[in-house]
Amino acid sequence: MNKVLVAAGFACALIPGVVQAQVKIDMSKITCAQVLAMPADDQNDYAAWMSGWYAQKNGRNFIDMGKFQQNFTSVMDWCAANKSESVMAGLQRAFDKQK
Repeated sequence: MNKVLVAAGFACALIPGVVQAQVKIDMSKITCAQVLAMPADDQNDYAAWMSGWYAQKNGRNFIDMGKFQQNFTSVMDWCAANKSESVMAGLQRAFDKQK
């Protein structure tokens, strides 16, 4: 009986390490101010995700790394002047102008 209680206690102690909460993020609501406040690594991750999302939306299955860096710089410059705007809204306007 003691072995069962010890095993159960040990199993319960491991559960918090195994289970992780999932977080849902609405990417369309992230503002320029939030992106500008991110650490550089997080900005890069966010930019990579957005580039992949827009590439897929346009039917492309690749990302031009030269364009990626140019677009990243352009978006960050735009964000510096439009901190209250959502990044997704700004990208959509830029995308619509290209059509």
